[in-house]
Amino acid sequence: MAYNSLSSITVSDIESNGISREDATTLHQRLAEIIEIHGDGTPATWQHISNSILNPQLPFSFHQMLYYGCYKDYGPDPPAWIPDPESAALTNVWQLLERKGKEFLGSAYKDPIASFDDFHKFSVSNPEIYWKYVLDEMNISFSKPPECILRDSSPGDGPFPSGEWLPGASINPAENCLNVNSKRGLNDTVIIWREEQHDDLPLQRMTLEELREEVWLVAYALKSLGLETGSAIAIDMPMNVKSVVIYLAIVLAGYVVVSIADSFAATEISTRLRISKAKVIFTQDLIMRGDKSIPLYSRVVDAESPTAVVVPSKGSELSMKLRNGDLSWHDFLEKVNSLKGKEFIAAELPVETFTNIIFSSGTTGDPKAIPWTNITPLKAAADAWCHMDIRKGDVVCWPTNLGWMMGPWLVYASLLNGASMALYIGSPLGSGLAKFVQDAKVTMLGVIPSIVRSWRSAKSTSGYDWSSIRCFGSSGEASNVDEYLWLMGRALYKPVIEYCGGTEIGGGFVCGSLLQAQSLAAFSTPAMCCSLFILDDNGHPIPQNVPGIGELALGPLMLGASNTLLNADHYGVYFKGMPLLNGKVLRRHGDVFERSARGYYHAHGRADDTMNLGGIKVSSVEIERICNAVDSNILETAAIGVPPSGGGPELLTIAVVFKDPDSTKQDLQQLRISFNSALQRKLNPLFRVSQVVTLPSLPRTASNKVMRRVLRLQLSETNQSSKI
Repeated sequence: MAYNSLSSITVSDIESNGISREDATTLHQRLAEIIEIHGDGTPATWQHISNSILNPQLPFSFHQMLYYGCYKDYGPDPPAWIPDPESAALTNVWQLLERKGKEFLGSAYKDPIASFDDFHKFSVSNPEIYWKYVLDEMNISFSKPPECILRDSSPGDGPFPSGEWLPGASINPAENCLNVNSKRGLNDTVIIWREEQHDDLPLQRMTLEELREEVWLVAYALKSLGLETGSAIAIDMPMNVKSVVIYLAIVLAGYVVVSIADSFAATEISTRLRISKAKVIFTQDLIMRGDKSIPLYSRVVDAESPTAVVVPSKGSELSMKLRNGDLSWHDFLEKVNSLKGKEFIAAELPVETFTNIIFSSGTTGDPKAIPWTNITPLKAAADAWCHMDIRKGDVVCWPTNLGWMMGPWLVYASLLNGASMALYIGSPLGSGLAKFVQDAKVTMLGVIPSIVRSWRSAKSTSGYDWSSIRCFGSSGEASNVDEYLWLMGRALYKPVIEYCGGTEIGGGFVCGSLLQAQSLAAFSTPAMCCSLFILDDNGHPIPQNVPGIGELALGPLMLGASNTLLNADHYGVYFKGMPLLNGKVLRRHGDVFERSARGYYHAHGRADDTMNLGGIKVSSVEIERICNAVDSNILETAAIGVPPSGGGPELLTIAVVFKDPDSTKQDLQQLRISFNSALQRKLNPLFRVSQVVTLPSLPRTASNKVMRRVLRLQLSETNQSSKI
């Protein structure tokens, strides 16, 4: 749709959005006043429009009219939000730079906003200084202090390809989450929650003192099981207060959490239990979603799990009989109830000790098992400290699950920064979560684009006051400009901090900042201490300040990044075949990225054959294996994630080659339904095939490998007549 410039907009144009003549006249007058002062289409014009004219009650079409009208001739990456010095002065990074900026940057230092890029470069070239100050800012305590911040190592094939960080130190990240310090006292609220269908009841809250006592009791009960230190213990539960308590208790007691998403089918649960060698699994009898109850314990039983500790979804009684050897939550705790209130002495282990095994799909059948160490939580929390500006007094909400990295990330990002974690126990798609955000006075709301799309379509946020939000965070999928313009408008145009990283990094490598102008569906900066390199067609890095597009590589030295995989060759996955730069092997990430002329970064999907569906990475091979078995007439399939024409998350497309060419007349609608049924039953109930196309054959390389990238490009550029 073509939009008029701001100066061409008439009262009638404003009326056409469903606004009364009287209100349209007032709005037009205010718009004219802003144009007279700031011009027809400048960032300052939009800043004043979004701050003083627009509000959630006005039709979104009017928001679009003013945004696109303002930036009609601006070109790429128009800023949707610009930092205000008064608010910026309250941020963590501003306050650090006001104290230390001249010491860090010398005479080049001007002010925290003007010098932010220089501060990032400083963090890359002086990681020892950056991390020393940030760990102090977060009040991180070590039972045994590190010998230094970073001991540099040999190139990528050495034992520490990401750098040997905090050598000699011992720490327990869960203990740090429970510590009393200058940011937090025993009576401070650390978790706020509400259950779906209880939306009119008061919020429930837990203080630090209450959290400590619950975590200590579970840690004592874990010790009573007689497991060796370092044993793997799985969690397959919704993200609620009990699962957070269990997570912290496992880490506090010196065991390793195995993260399993509660949406997985039994076969996927079984795979993760096998790879991690889990000794125990915590689960729930049922998952409650509105009026529906979804079996969970039965899936764990079908996965032939080890001993299960089963938490009731409602009340204190379980809804089914347990297997022999499994324990109810009540029986698990009963033997240590006499220890309630007694402090549990944390297991203080070397920084390289594993604390969490999280899975990320690779391009082979089995998911990659990525260990988080005692250091990884520090990276997660530091990203939150710097880029989302999470601090004491904040309320952080991010609908997620402990089975994905953003679950543990949320635990550490909030608790290590003195903030409260806000958990809505139920579906995030309806108005219940919107009301919870209002009532809990959430200050940082994390999203994935598909959730935002659902909110907008269903008008889930209508009537709720989100003015407490200071910023949004977004990860997991490619964003859409219109959807995020709508999202910002729900909270009086607070910024969206895009956040892209990986489970193997423990956080982000590219994101945004509250000290930089933010453009929609774009990243404004590499993460602190991270270097980004876009590779040309020959696999060589282009200069870092030059626009370009290509596969992304990362500088290898990153605190918290993985040095090993449990079931794959870490060097082969992340470093083999990558170029050398300044004596260091660059780290492979696998995404295609673009650096724009204005210095913003844009994600363009996976360079390999892994897709991102609804924020979940999955290999094409896993999907194809299931689809190939759906119909005996199918010769082979190719699964491709295709971005929609307007931008946004990838849509799953299945290209089908039939054994008999005449089978192309088969009902593709019915085939799509069959694919969905099989994928949701055998792989993940959240996956959905958007379209099915037929091909006489799949494009292949000389070595017979399917060229899925060629298919993806073709399907992105053409309208398929067989689109469902």
